[in-house]
Amino acid sequence: MDAHQVDKARRYSHLRYGLSLAETGMLLVFFFTVFMSGLSVQLCFFLQQLTASRSPFLIGPLLLALLNGIFAIVFFPLTFYHSFLLEHQFGLSTQSLKDWFLDQLKAGGISLAISCFCLDIWYVAMRVAGSAWWIWMGCFWIIFTVVLTQLAPVVIIPLFFKYSRCPSESLVARIRSLAGKMRVGLLDVFEINYSAKSLKANAALVGWGSTRRVLLTDTLRQRYTDDEIEVILAHEFAHQRFGHLTKHIVLQSGLIMIFFYAVSAAGQRALAGGAQVPLSDPAAVPLVLSALTVFGLISRPLGNWASRRWERQADALALEATGLRQAFISMMEKLAEQNLSDRHPPPLIKLFFFDHPPVDERIALARRK
Repeated sequence: MDAHQVDKARRYSHLRYGLSLAETGMLLVFFFTVFMSGLSVQLCFFLQQLTASRSPFLIGPLLLALLNGIFAIVFFPLTFYHSFLLEHQFGLSTQSLKDWFLDQLKAGGISLAISCFCLDIWYVAMRVAGSAWWIWMGCFWIIFTVVLTQLAPVVIIPLFFKYSRCPSESLVARIRSLAGKMRVGLLDVFEINYSAKSLKANAALVGWGSTRRVLLTDTLRQRYTDDEIEVILAHEFAHQRFGHLTKHIVLQSGLIMIFFYAVSAAGQRALAGGAQVPLSDPAAVPLVLSALTVFGLISRPLGNWASRRWERQADALALEATGLRQAFISMMEKLAEQNLSDRHPPPLIKLFFFDHPPVDERIALARRK
């Protein structure tokens, strides 16, 4: 990357950091204001009158859907700039406005459906387990995450991208040989039409058990050599060898259980202090979402630190398994340019935004091997 490209990548990254923080801050202020102003109580009363029901299993999801809809409308300009205009401004997106809007609807619908389902499970846990509901929710989270990981490649990803089997038989054979060498089982090698939406490139080993498969973006296969693609996938296979997905699920489940316990303890103290809205009341949903947002910010550095550590382990094993050091370096250089990566972020930015080591660190590791 020349100086102009490095500066462009830095400007793009800094805008993304700022917009991400702004969205998080606005989300926190929105939910906290809705609760503290008493608006959530009024909205719950309105929904109860509208549905002739006081069941939290109905009112809770309806309130959640209503609040998400209000937030999406009020803060649409920021979302539109962040995920559509910014990508076009820096020449990274090929997606039409219509397709972007449809993707936003699909992603929002999936996210809302999952959130409503989890909220109702929470109400079930509070009714069945009483004060121990947080233990039930932690166990549910582990199971739910595993199931979602298995379903994503066959249910969710096809909603956004077209699947096709990788057209290069020689590349597929090479990937299968690598998988056998690294003792990683996989179903097949697929390509997705990423270029219909973005000029960025990526590859992944997704799924679990019978749904595990390699996904290549067409933007990757068209611009990268077979050596470069092999070392990318060796990195993905290394994650499987080290059990990083399982470790990630355990870490996230532990963090979410800490969150549930903290919410339970705080809720009991609030009730003892005369609070009018218990956690089992749907009107408390905005407060819980505010707490979840704050907890996400606080716990993010730990999750990113663990992820960067696992990524370095995967890089080291990929280089050892393939011996393709120069291909790894050239691949990282290409990805940095193509994806406009921030190659050397400030420590604080790295702490909160980087779940992978910066590109320059990964290249330095390869050169030491």
